[in-house]
Amino acid sequence: MAKIKVLIVDDSAVVRQVLSAALSEDPSIEVIATASDPIFAMDKMRTEWPDVIVLDVEMPRMDGITFLKKVMAVRATPVIICSTLTVKGAETTMQALAAGAVSIVTKPKVGVKQFLQDDSESIVAAVKAAACANLRRLAVNSKAINSPVATKLNADVILPMAHLAMAETTERVIAIGTSTGGTQALEMILSALPRVCPGIVIVQHMPEKFTAAFASRLNQVCEIEVREAVNGDRVVPGRALIAPGGRHMLLKRSGAQYHVEIVDGPAVSRHRPSVDVLFRSVAKSAGKNALGIIMTGMGDDGAKGLKEMHDMQASTLGQDEESCVVYGMPKEAFKLGAVDKEVPLEQIAQEILAYASGRRKY
Repeated sequence: MAKIKVLIVDDSAVVRQVLSAALSEDPSIEVIATASDPIFAMDKMRTEWPDVIVLDVEMPRMDGITFLKKVMAVRATPVIICSTLTVKGAETTMQALAAGAVSIVTKPKVGVKQFLQDDSESIVAAVKAAACANLRRLAVNSKAINSPVATKLNADVILPMAHLAMAETTERVIAIGTSTGGTQALEMILSALPRVCPGIVIVQHMPEKFTAAFASRLNQVCEIEVREAVNGDRVVPGRALIAPGGRHMLLKRSGAQYHVEIVDGPAVSRHRPSVDVLFRSVAKSAGKNALGIIMTGMGDDGAKGLKEMHDMQASTLGQDEESCVVYGMPKEAFKLGAVDKEVPLEQIAQEILAYASGRRKY
């Protein structure tokens, strides 16, 4: 199998060196070039076009977002944003994701060498996920390679499996889980929903500090309220709560009212927040009064949780392969028998409204 050709564009020599070393250790990846800014990068790309670009956003001569837009205009290419863990970095990264980047690699302002070395496993995984991206969908939205990974925990470490849902309630809730390619997909769905839609809880795999900026961006373009969840937030019609990066989010119920609980804990299915944790909590607290939706993303986080929702008589949807940037999470859920129906991304908002009105039971 041909190696994944990677171009690293970052004005920090340390970052270029450490990322190049980390990626080159994997036999399925070849770093074909590094560049200190986009101008040098474009010169190198005239000789050989990469399969994946790892791109800083704040650089001299040309910023990363301008470069990203130029790349996407010439040839849709998976781009991973290498961004600092700052509020400013998060806001800029949201612009890059909206412009077509597929995921984020984070770096601190200090101690970057040790940080990137310690996080090399997730960086390699991000590159492999990006290499699997559906390039046509990347342009519209403008087979994963396995490697040894750390022990994978399941949702048992956060809460026990659901057995019986709580007493009857008529309040409905929508639970969505997504990863690579999900930022653009969520914007497409949420911006199409009216304020009268049911309350929504969302896990989008994203580092801490970035989920608040992501929620703020969505809130600006959506009719519904979108915000990063805070412990105790109520889940009410017309509101979407996004799990904060670095922490798990659970749906809880008190009487006829839903709220969220934000908790610490180990990574589940190698993620924190984890879709499996959210979906299991929805199975326990909402049962048949929930609609679970699993969307684009690499890996299998959410597949088992969606099956638990399905077994508790919740309705379940999976994003179809054609419209996914990476058809990983929905594929694994479908293989488990967790998905009642697969639909294109463009139809998911309609399906949510049909379900909310009682016109659709899968």
